[in-house]
Amino acid sequence: MAQTHRAEPHRSGHVDTFAREHLPPPDQWPELRFDLPELRYPARLNCAAELLTGPPDDRPVFRTASGDDWTYGRLRDRVDRLAHLLTGDLGVVPGNRVLLRGPTTPWLAACWLAVLKAGAVAVTVLAQQRPHELRAICEIARVRHALCDVRSVDDLAKAEVPGLRITTYGGDAPDDLLTRAEAGTEADGEAGAAPGAPYPAADTAADDVALIAFTSGTTGRPKGCMHFHRDVLAIADTFSAHVLRPRPDDVFAGSPPLGFTFGLGGLVIFPMRAGASALLLEQAGPRQLLPAVAEHRVSVLFTAPTAYRAMLDELDAYDVTSLRRCVSAGENLPAATWRAWHDRTGLGIINGIGATELLHIFVSAADGDIRPGTTGVPVPGWHARVQDESGVPVPDGEPGLLAVRGPVGCRYLADPRQREYVRGGWNITGDTYVREPDGYFRYVARADDMIISAGYNIAGPEVEDALLRHPDVVEAAVVGRPDAHRGQVVVAHAVLREGAERDADALRAFLRAELAPYKCPREIHFPDALPRTATGKLQRYRLLPPPDRPRGDQAG
Repeated sequence: MAQTHRAEPHRSGHVDTFAREHLPPPDQWPELRFDLPELRYPARLNCAAELLTGPPDDRPVFRTASGDDWTYGRLRDRVDRLAHLLTGDLGVVPGNRVLLRGPTTPWLAACWLAVLKAGAVAVTVLAQQRPHELRAICEIARVRHALCDVRSVDDLAKAEVPGLRITTYGGDAPDDLLTRAEAGTEADGEAGAAPGAPYPAADTAADDVALIAFTSGTTGRPKGCMHFHRDVLAIADTFSAHVLRPRPDDVFAGSPPLGFTFGLGGLVIFPMRAGASALLLEQAGPRQLLPAVAEHRVSVLFTAPTAYRAMLDELDAYDVTSLRRCVSAGENLPAATWRAWHDRTGLGIINGIGATELLHIFVSAADGDIRPGTTGVPVPGWHARVQDESGVPVPDGEPGLLAVRGPVGCRYLADPRQREYVRGGWNITGDTYVREPDGYFRYVARADDMIISAGYNIAGPEVEDALLRHPDVVEAAVVGRPDAHRGQVVVAHAVLREGAERDADALRAFLRAELAPYKCPREIHFPDALPRTATGKLQRYRLLPPPDRPRGDQAG
């Protein structure tokens, strides 16, 4: 029998109760489901302690390009040293929000684990975020402590957050966090704690907030998504355990940073929950991933669809036979990209849709269950349906809004947009989907990106997929431009491979053989690159031309 959310919260282990006090009202929560036995966690739970428990001390956990590899024993020792320092010298108490900023390194991961083990709330941000963005995040989450890689501190300092105590790591100053942690510190205000003394994990509740992940949205005030200690384990015990199915000898790697929940799951939570290891790369674009896979024998790869397509050109130069799992998320995976990667490697990319609000992937499929052109089926422990704007399920084969519920749900930090995301107990992701009669879910478009032209509904991703089938197109984006006669017209932006001729007429002729005439773009532009967020998501709104922009076949 399925278990649902308990109305009464467990006794909090937080001294600073800000996070719990700013959860949405109970009547605005989604229905939480704990259908699998492994999702019924004990009332007292510290997810960092759980992730650190189990594997032998000498097993690798974090690998680096420089060869400075960490074992589980080394990680446990350093996490405990950092936790002592946090709660001793730095004065962090359970429930305080601690901002984390820096490139993807073992030390950033260790700081994240130490913050959680000490009972504080981790707020991991992207190294690319600018001062005004950092200031907004700190204001919303009322952050007063920050642990920052010395190479990423300038913009955080420029944010001039009132009362923010910034502690840097990775430098050579005597008060550097790592220098102090390695030397030992006073634990909980008591002198004499030996360097490397075990740190007893904070007595947090399973439903105490462990982290606040801020959405990587393209516009508007950022939304802080609050996730519990049990949520961190739930994403590993659903998608990772049942779809990815990792092994202790796996080596994970990928492009998403740890400030992006796709990366946090794929590079820290999932490998540690399985007792495996992860290669943490500070630079992880398509040009860095292939040599890293070959050199470090990576077996599980996490990246975006555009990266898989970009790597096809260089694939023959590297030995990627160690790969056994390739995961794609962050944006829709075109069927053309899936087939091209499969033809070259023999590996079927595991497509998935996730959300910052739900922490990780909730619809996916692997191995023989993969169906190119679809996202997959609900991950075990999750439920999904397609409904209309009023919340009524639509028949199979008809487009509607994707609605999801499971062991993790959207809980915005004091944000009125909670009512938009959660409706009738379901999380409404903002994606238009079709559920096929056999239960597979097929992505159509973002709900606000559907193009309506002369009465026709046109899904931009379908046109993008057709563009990507052309041998010269490397990336593609399609938007709707307002038009007085048709309502909207389809506008395509195609990034071509180096040396290819920017011939709009030839590309149109190709598309006419691939698409119904009403779906073919009226305009084709050839930019050098597409605008993306720091996490790689396409910013379609930046492709919409201002009213006075010239129309026609543009080259730049």
